Amino acid sequence: MLIRRLGALAALMLVGTGVNAEVRVQGPVEYGVFESRHQDFQSGERILAQNGQAIQPTDQVPAKLGSKFGMRYRLEGKVAEDTPLTLLYFTPGVITPDGKRHDKFEVVQKLVPGAPQDVMAYEFTENHEVVRGEWRFMVFQGDRLLAEQRFNVR
Repeated sequence: MLIRRLGALAALMLVGTGVNAEVRVQGPVEYGVFESRHQDFQSGERILAQNGQAIQPTDQVPAKLGSKFGMRYRLEGKVAEDTPLTLLYFTPGVITPDGKRHDKFEVVQKLVPGAPQDVMAYEFTENHEVVRGEWRFMVFQGDRLLAEQRFNVR
C-alpha cells in the first residue's frame, strides 16, 4: 500500500515538473542605451526601431526625450502556457499629467517560445517621463528574479 502511494506521488511530481519549465537567462544580459539615428525628438513622438537595435553599454542615461534604455537577454525553457514574466520598472517618481506619482510601473508579458531574444526597455516619449535619478529594472517569472539592472538618468 505504501509503495503504491509513493509511486503515485512520484508520478504526480514528474507530471508537475513538465508543466512549469524552469525559464532561465542564457548567456550575457546586454544593457544600456539603445542607439537611434533620430536626433530631434518631440513630446509624444515614437520611432519604430528595427530588431537587433544596437545598445551602447552603459548605466548612465541622458535625461532627454528619445532616450531608450534597458536590457536585452535570451531566455531558455520558455513554454507559452507557463507563468508569464513580470517586468518591474522602479522610477525616481514619474508624475503623470493627472498629478499621480508613479514609483513603479508593472508589465505582465506572456512567454513567446520562438522569440530569439527578450527586451525590457523604457523610452522617454513624454516630457513628464524624463525624471533624473535611479531607475531599476527587474524581470521576474513568478517569484524568481531572472534579471536586474540599475540606470542613472542624468
